Amino acid sequence: MNRAAASDNYYRASLGEGPERRKLAGQITADVCVIGGGFTGLSAALHLANAGARVVLLEGETIGFGASGRNGGQIHTGLRQSQQHLERWLGEAHARDLWTLAEESKALMRELVARYAIDCALKDGLVIAAHDRAAARELVEETEYLRSHYGYAAARMMDADETARVLGTNVYPAARFDSGGGHLQPLAFARAIAEATERAAATIHEFTRALSLELERDHLRVVCESGAVECDRAILACDAFSAALAPELAPYIAHVESFMTATEPLSDDLYNAVLPCDAAVADTRHVLDYYRKSADRRMLFAGRETYWSMPRDIARIVRPRMEHVYPALKQVRSEYAWSGTVGITVTRMPHLGRLGERVLFAHGYSGQGVALANLGGKLMAEAVLGQPERFEVFARVPAKRFPGGTRFRKPLVTAALTWYKVLDYL
Repeated sequence: MNRAAASDNYYRASLGEGPERRKLAGQITADVCVIGGGFTGLSAALHLANAGARVVLLEGETIGFGASGRNGGQIHTGLRQSQQHLERWLGEAHARDLWTLAEESKALMRELVARYAIDCALKDGLVIAAHDRAAARELVEETEYLRSHYGYAAARMMDADETARVLGTNVYPAARFDSGGGHLQPLAFARAIAEATERAAATIHEFTRALSLELERDHLRVVCESGAVECDRAILACDAFSAALAPELAPYIAHVESFMTATEPLSDDLYNAVLPCDAAVADTRHVLDYYRKSADRRMLFAGRETYWSMPRDIARIVRPRMEHVYPALKQVRSEYAWSGTVGITVTRMPHLGRLGERVLFAHGYSGQGVALANLGGKLMAEAVLGQPERFEVFARVPAKRFPGGTRFRKPLVTAALTWYKVLDYL
């Protein structure tokens, strides 16, 4: 994660600084130590604390500093792989169990917002826009399959004319409108969940980076720069950075930098003309565009990714995609531009599992972590509390290693992902 980019993060600028939480000093004990103050870790800590566990959460920066406070805020239906693919790969029963949990992840987001009265601009509506006619045909097939085989009636297809009216752009041949999806202000959500977690008697330490996990005879010791936590169980909730604490996870996770810009507030005419449906949008490219409007009338647009370096001018590389979709936005300034590090897996499926008997992990949401990360945290909490069955639904999904070993993994992954960029334009 690029520390310098934090000051250019629209979400952080619009909310201001969050409450100060002290750095860990000395040695403390807990039933469970959660490492990572993003959606996954916060959800795990909240559900554990609500069940009566003594929980300590460690965050190396501030709550939501990582991808949880930098993303597009989009709540998606399903997983990155289609249900047809999952059925062929894992069998129908396993695929259906995954679908049920993915649907629960959306309901969990809405339940948490309602239960804790979270002011995070939650809205229903997500559009998946086909970037070409082949993608449109696949969307039609998938939408009908979800309706006929899974009873999912919240999504419907739109032809080119309706898509143009709903989105205010004519660049897409078709799109799917999903009223079951949605969007929110992710950092506002993360901060509110942190406060709810503390009210449930969990302890959160910010600016406390975990350095190592040490297995003692009858407990774990999480060693930090300024102290340590002795605990019965630990939860790794660091997404793209999990391998720093558990090198054995490195072959299963890759880092991608995704870039986003926020314009100045739009005039009345532009606000009504650009994305008039006020849903969130993601297209079907491998390196996708995704965007939505904010509660204070800005366009938040993300596109382009890098796997090897950080550009000096983020807005300059994102704006061409935004202006292609909405030429009228050429006249509008970008006031913020920032990056976020996304953890991706070979299969594009979340990677959940165990490291021995005392450590659980969840990472690799592959760009679809707003709802799924909150679910992942809840499932790990259930497993710690002696109910691992639902956690195992994801843990049983086979994980694949990125090729190349320690030396060549990064260049090979970079080459492969660059090739996917090329495919988007062929």
